[in-house]
Amino acid sequence: FFFFFLFTLHQTQKMPLAVDLLNPRSDAEASKHKLKRLIQSPNSYFMDVKCPGCVNISTVFSHASTVVVCGNCSQVLCKPTGGKARLQEGCSFRKKKAF
Repeated sequence: FFFFFLFTLHQTQKMPLAVDLLNPRSDAEASKHKLKRLIQSPNSYFMDVKCPGCVNISTVFSHASTVVVCGNCSQVLCKPTGGKARLQEGCSFRKKKAF
């Protein structure tokens, strides 16, 4: 009888969740692994990189695995690392919009 009383008491108590699982905060979603997010999305992106020498704009992948050089002046724009490509000093960039 006592066990049944505790069981029914436990069922009637509703404990609120600490986080909303259907509407997570954007900063919490951004810090999760790309496959563990509520809606899966990649961490990579394309960006427009401005060459500091000739002010030419080139499109570069954020995780480029090869050295990217400017089409006009052959100056190195970014070098690959283990993950994201590292921009050279003086280069400015902006993310391209996802379609």
